[in-house]
Amino acid sequence: MTKQTETTQARVKVFKALADPIRLEIIRYLNQLDHGVSCGEVDRAMQIGKTSGSYHFKILQAAGLITTHKVAREKYVALDRATFDQYLIQFWQDL
Repeated sequence: MTKQTETTQARVKVFKALADPIRLEIIRYLNQLDHGVSCGEVDRAMQIGKTSGSYHFKILQAAGLITTHKVAREKYVALDRATFDQYLIQFWQDL
C-alpha cells in the first residue's frame, strides 16, 4: 500500500467519524478544553448514555481524533489536535 493510499484511508476514517452530529458535538466540547476529561463528563454534557458514549468514543479513537487513558476504573479522553493538523488543516494542500 502506498503512502498516498494510507493517507487517503486515514482521511476517510476521520471524515466518517466527523460526519455524525453527536461525534461532532463531542469534538466541539473537547475543543473548548485544554485537558482530558472523563467519559462520564462528556456523556453528561452531550446528554447521552454510557453505551452510546462508548460507541462514539471508539469511533473517534479509531480515527485518531481523540486519545484515551484509564485511571483506576475511569477512562479519560482528550482531543488529538495533531490528527486535525495532519488530515484536515492540510487537506487542500495534499489534493
